[in-house]
Amino acid sequence: MRYEVVMTLGAEQDLEEICDYIAERDAPAKAEHVLVQVDKVMTALAVSPARGSYPRELLQLGIREFRQTLFKPYRVVYRVIEQTVFVLLIADARRDLQRVLEQRLLRS
Repeated sequence: MRYEVVMTLGAEQDLEEICDYIAERDAPAKAEHVLVQVDKVMTALAVSPARGSYPRELLQLGIREFRQTLFKPYRVVYRVIEQTVFVLLIADARRDLQRVLEQRLLRS
């Protein structure tokens, strides 16, 4: 069974900001690499979204509605509702994600 994978506006903005930052400060080719990796993540989520782990920051609060998958150093946080995977957040895992997750997922 295949799932539909939908990036929310917030996730799209995250990806755009990440790629712009990399292209400006490093190299456009590296930004393109991130886009390729995100595409691979989306393809994998369409096939097997349940394989992702629970974000530890949310698990500590007893919240199991969201999952994550990683491609270093980025985390992709998503939620599965019926046959649709909603990608909610793409963030550098080196950031304080507790605050980012609370703002994006719990207060939206």
